[in-house]
Amino acid sequence: MKMGEAAARERYEKLKSAIDEERYRVHVLDAPTMSEGALDSLKYELVQIEKENPEWVTPDSPSQRVAGEPLAQFEKVTHQVPQWSFNDAFSEQDIRDFDERVRKFLKKDFPNATPTYTCELKIDGLKIVLEYAGGILKRAATRGNGVVGEDVTMNVRTIESVPLRLRRSVDVIVEGEVWMGKKQLAALNKNREKEGLPPFANPRNLAAGSIRQLDPKLTAERRLETFVYDVARTSEAFPSRQQDELRYLAELGFKVNKNFQHCKSVEDIVAYWKKWGEEKLRQSQDYQLDGVVIKVDEREYQDALGYTGKAPRWGIAFKFAPEQVTTVVEDIQLQVGRTGVLTPVAHLRAVSVAGSTVARATLHNEDQIKRLDVRVGDTVILQKAGDVIPEVVGVVAPLRPSGAKPFAWPTHVPECGGDGKIERVPGAAAWRCSVIDSPVVRRRRLYHAVGKSAYDIDGLGPKVVDALLEHELISDLADIFDLTRDELLALPRFAEKSADNILTAVENARKVALARFIIALSINHVGEETAYVLAGHFRTLEKIRQASFEDLQKIDGVGDIVGRSIVDWFAAKGNRLLVEKLLKHVKILPEAKPATTATVSNNKVTGKTFVLTGGLSNLGRDEAKEKIRQAGGSVSSSVSKKTNYVVAGEEAGSKLDKARELGVTILSEDEFLKLFG
Repeated sequence: MKMGEAAARERYEKLKSAIDEERYRVHVLDAPTMSEGALDSLKYELVQIEKENPEWVTPDSPSQRVAGEPLAQFEKVTHQVPQWSFNDAFSEQDIRDFDERVRKFLKKDFPNATPTYTCELKIDGLKIVLEYAGGILKRAATRGNGVVGEDVTMNVRTIESVPLRLRRSVDVIVEGEVWMGKKQLAALNKNREKEGLPPFANPRNLAAGSIRQLDPKLTAERRLETFVYDVARTSEAFPSRQQDELRYLAELGFKVNKNFQHCKSVEDIVAYWKKWGEEKLRQSQDYQLDGVVIKVDEREYQDALGYTGKAPRWGIAFKFAPEQVTTVVEDIQLQVGRTGVLTPVAHLRAVSVAGSTVARATLHNEDQIKRLDVRVGDTVILQKAGDVIPEVVGVVAPLRPSGAKPFAWPTHVPECGGDGKIERVPGAAAWRCSVIDSPVVRRRRLYHAVGKSAYDIDGLGPKVVDALLEHELISDLADIFDLTRDELLALPRFAEKSADNILTAVENARKVALARFIIALSINHVGEETAYVLAGHFRTLEKIRQASFEDLQKIDGVGDIVGRSIVDWFAAKGNRLLVEKLLKHVKILPEAKPATTATVSNNKVTGKTFVLTGGLSNLGRDEAKEKIRQAGGSVSSSVSKKTNYVVAGEEAGSKLDKARELGVTILSEDEFLKLFG
């Protein structure tokens, strides 16, 4: 819904202030409060408003600036060649529009122009400008505000990949990126943890901070790297193509990223972008990437295209889908879960994050809403990293509209069933339906039971389950195993192949591991990890059904609340009937024997509790859990004093912070894999 002019103008002014403040923190103070992806999202929204209202644009708009002011500690340097930054693209259509602009601009001087492009990886580091006289390094400077930078020559001289003397005598000014390798960052953080110091956040910020150290010795200890990618000026003949320019730089002795590619069409560009957008490929590199840079390959076309007020017309930065973006909370609603617990969900202005469009995000519970102080109308930072479900991780407070009120929990939720009354869960920051056997709860339980962690019946997604319930083909989980081909074909828009695929998946689900069988029952307080604990301890369903409260109490990882919930669940007549009905359709596979200490290198897994957080690049989350369980360890969803290891992947979140707070051992993915020899 389009905002009125007054609201749009208010939003625009607040955006300018918020972006300027964050840019100051990033470029002057080196103290960012949000990720680069989130800041990009705010800037993109600002530009869209300016496109609709060009008369609002003033010289102080963040869109008119190249970068922040230089730091005061270093001598200021006026660049011989102005330093530009590229405009950003976020979609395939943006690239098609860029190609169209290039061709249209060239048509006047080159009627038959057929521009091609060189695509390069966009390294997430700090831009550096290197000046050589007679082949000898004369000066190194940061970009600064594009006109004036900082003289950081002494620090840059400590970087091994920067040649102090080129391979031939030439006067040249080149541009590149300073970065720190992920492995080097991990090594530095390991030493800092031993010294009781807080770890560095990410390689990009550390590289920027290292270049700005007043003591070159400290910079040398950081072991920074560079990639050089552009010639600004040279006393020799200028290469006629961008790809030749990269080869020319390599000839002079600079380190050049070899993963560039010549592209003849927009389709080639998009294919290159998609290839490097794959997380596994990106994570296999030691440097961080946040997109690709596309440059017109032909030098004569570059010269003809020239520059706008702040960026070259011949190039553009095609950003990868950000892991964090900003959007607006349009509503907060309560979602009834499979155990009757209510989860607050933020309904958002639709936004693309990590490659998918998101319009909703979990707010978890009452404590989370209070901690974030998230309100309807707020601009929030949305994250989708490591975990599949997006979540709100922060509020951009300066953009809060006047009159926004704190969220208040209702007394009744109609979807709960009965009179809709809700109650607080004892000892938790959560609320639940007073009546927990409503149609909505039964529906959620079915979604869960056929999902990947339980029976994993491929093709039986929520929409199909809804259709089966609506047409009264099923009333509980066991009914799924009685479905026939004719019944499925009677459903709207159901083809023979879809029906056959579902029946095959149902047939495969008739043999199920004990832990998965328990997971599918949706016993209150019994999650995935507790189910594996129960299966590993009792080994058979019958023993679990017969276990007393005292028996369950003694099991590490169960406790009083969970133990009472299990006993009460199996004591209920309706639940006992459901189990008996299921056992007529499925066979529970024998539980594997627990791993012995001899199967694990140095006995570092057996009996240990692991928590996984962030994205793992070499194996999936489920695969990592299975390795732990097969080796006799257990996996927990939360960090506590009983946790032995936290395995931290890319974009690890609050669990990593909790581990540091409690002094829990933190493992990288490589260190985790080494435990298994």
